[in-house]
Amino acid sequence: MNHIIWMILDSCRYDAFVAAEPQNFTKIGGIEKRYSYASWTAPSHYAYLMGMMPHTSPVGVFASTVYQGEFKKWSERTGVKDLTFKDFVPQLSLVKRMNDLGYKTVGRVSLPVLNPTTAIARYFDDYKLMENHNDFKGMIDDIEFSGEQPRFYFLNLGETHYPYMLKDDALPHISGVHGVFKHLDDFVIHEGDAGKYDAGNFFTHPEMQRLREQQITTVKYCDQLFGELIKKCPENTWFIITADHGELFGEDGYFGHGPIMHEKTFEVPFIEGLIQR
Repeated sequence: MNHIIWMILDSCRYDAFVAAEPQNFTKIGGIEKRYSYASWTAPSHYAYLMGMMPHTSPVGVFASTVYQGEFKKWSERTGVKDLTFKDFVPQLSLVKRMNDLGYKTVGRVSLPVLNPTTAIARYFDDYKLMENHNDFKGMIDDIEFSGEQPRFYFLNLGETHYPYMLKDDALPHISGVHGVFKHLDDFVIHEGDAGKYDAGNFFTHPEMQRLREQQITTVKYCDQLFGELIKKCPENTWFIITADHGELFGEDGYFGHGPIMHEKTFEVPFIEGLIQR
């Protein structure tokens, strides 16, 4: 069976990914524009861990047909013949199905809304919230292939999430969302606090553009590290590279993601395939 590494670049919008001109991610395949099922982290990851991928928004088809096709695709990804939707019920959990197929299932996440006490962590053999927001390098160090047991790695990368910095001390602090907080009770958003930052004003247009450029920079950084990851992986490693949702950088007056109904919060990059050395 194939090993599987599924990487979620948190908050990475499609056009920022393309603007980064990744050299190593595209060794797996071409970049597609797809759409997330949700505009923020937790529900998007829940949909993914059901076994779904970001969708292509096809016309003239029933939703059930799209879902059935997604579950069948796991046959190609794993190398296991004839997987269908019925193999995922009743739990509707990709991780449970991977366990049943004999995979060692490992989760490494950067965002506290995905911490090990949440339902997202269910069924994983090994699941950890990384100590640092920007620790794709640490995730790569954790990845190993030994013995005959196939591996399923699910990685949530924080580098592309706000503040889009490799060191996150250079931007204003936004209450409740800045960086990665380990003690959620210490960061309760008080009434009137939500959406404010220390300067007391919304980001200016130049600041928005700087933030977009910073996200592009972090994609380039992750792409460089991905080159190191490829070197560690056997040839029968199937990669999935995408984002959980997009991001707004001032379009129509919006910033960020979450309670926003805008196309840019749903556009995500998508690449998948075996290693092409």
